[in-house]
Amino acid sequence: MLTFAAAVFFLIITPGPGVLSTAGVGSAFGRGPGTRYVGGLFIGQNLVSATVISGLAAMVLADDRLRTVLFLLSVAYLFYLAARIALAGSRVAFIQRSRPPGLLGGVALQIINPKAYAVNTTLFTGFSFLSDDLFSETVIKLLIMNAIWIPIHFLWLWAGIRLGQLDLPERVHRMINVGMALSMLLVVALAIAAQMRPV
Repeated sequence: MLTFAAAVFFLIITPGPGVLSTAGVGSAFGRGPGTRYVGGLFIGQNLVSATVISGLAAMVLADDRLRTVLFLLSVAYLFYLAARIALAGSRVAFIQRSRPPGLLGGVALQIINPKAYAVNTTLFTGFSFLSDDLFSETVIKLLIMNAIWIPIHFLWLWAGIRLGQLDLPERVHRMINVGMALSMLLVVALAIAAQMRPV
């Protein structure tokens, strides 16, 4: 169980679309809109967990054509997000929108977030600790995941809010934006590598 909790921590805290966009919403719009966005990500995260646990995700992704289309859409979205971050200019503004994405924006991001599916599949199909009681193991895994997921996302939200409040030199803002964009591109590269790996 401790190994599972450690895996959850490291898989969730690493930069992906969810945590990077959480920092961006916090930086651009502040605590209230950021909290609503995290609420949407939380709902979306648990919807993804449910699709993985129920086998629905496996059924949908069993169709090679549909899996390829969804993969290409996800990669295109991640490239778009990386470009938005890199081109944000000389201030920390990971997301430039007139309105915050809100609850539904958070839900939508998680539903198309390839990292969310990869993490959930890894965690729910591996790290068995109650092999004779799969139902209890699944419930415990959900509780542990959410107990770790919530504070990590609020930590990223706080970091975004703090960055937005700092009066940093333009060069530092540019470096932060480029660093975030490179993190997003690393996620894209890992997703492409995983897709191309022979089964």
